[in-house]
Amino acid sequence: MVWLVNQQVVPRGRTPIWGVAFLCWLFIMLFTPKIPLSYKNHLYADMRNFVGVPNTLNVITNFPFLIVGVLGFVLCLGGGSFFNIRLRGELWGWLLFYGGIASVAFGSAYYHLRPDDNRVLLDTLPMMIAYSSLFSSFILERLGERIGLCCLFSLLVLAVLSTTYARTFNDLRLCMTFQLIPCIAIPIMTFLFPPKYTHSGYWLWTVGVCILAKMEALADMKIYRANNYIISGHSLEHLCSAIAPVLVSVMLMHRSCRFPRLAVASRISADEELCEISSPVLSALRWIHKD
Repeated sequence: MVWLVNQQVVPRGRTPIWGVAFLCWLFIMLFTPKIPLSYKNHLYADMRNFVGVPNTLNVITNFPFLIVGVLGFVLCLGGGSFFNIRLRGELWGWLLFYGGIASVAFGSAYYHLRPDDNRVLLDTLPMMIAYSSLFSSFILERLGERIGLCCLFSLLVLAVLSTTYARTFNDLRLCMTFQLIPCIAIPIMTFLFPPKYTHSGYWLWTVGVCILAKMEALADMKIYRANNYIISGHSLEHLCSAIAPVLVSVMLMHRSCRFPRLAVASRISADEELCEISSPVLSALRWIHKD
């Protein structure tokens, strides 16, 4: 009940938030330089080949995505009871999230076998679908099912448009902004809007892991040199990014509604109202039966 009351208060703050997000996007697109696709983006620190597999470590470090994605998807198909998913809209969001994570394994592995501009979109799009589903599931939890589903559809469309824009106009700004926004918005919204479930701190841990993974990717060669050329920063990015869905899965397994007693009280009051409404009807039926 408290959560539902909070949702009625939220609309006053939504417009400024989305307005700020749009202004930030507009600023990036108008005042930042174009980021073109370049062959340098496909030159990674560790390009060693083992057992005949090109860029071996960059390829096989995608395997954890497949394990977590498939397991999460299968458990969600069971109706979401294992993950304490209570709303149908939530189920759709988490299904797409785990499906996107599993697709990252195939898309990223395929790309790293022969990195080029054509294959990189197969690496980027599944990741953006996973980001879209994760962010919309967070919004659904904080702002309500209708807004969450609207965001899910909108973000999925935007993910496809961003990758199409990157390939057509040779500009990565939309894709990079798309992946950056959830890492900024989730921590801010965590403190602005009350959660429906417990264990909401896992959202912050997940964002922290995602940011750490991006930092490892930026320090690809430095990390590779620091550990005596054992594993590169990009391979560590894959492993670190795979921890994010694991943290989300732990949250889903252990979370519960924050106000169970109030929910039970609301159901009891609803039953009492139903009894009060139905009692005149039952009296009338008894009177007819006597006649």
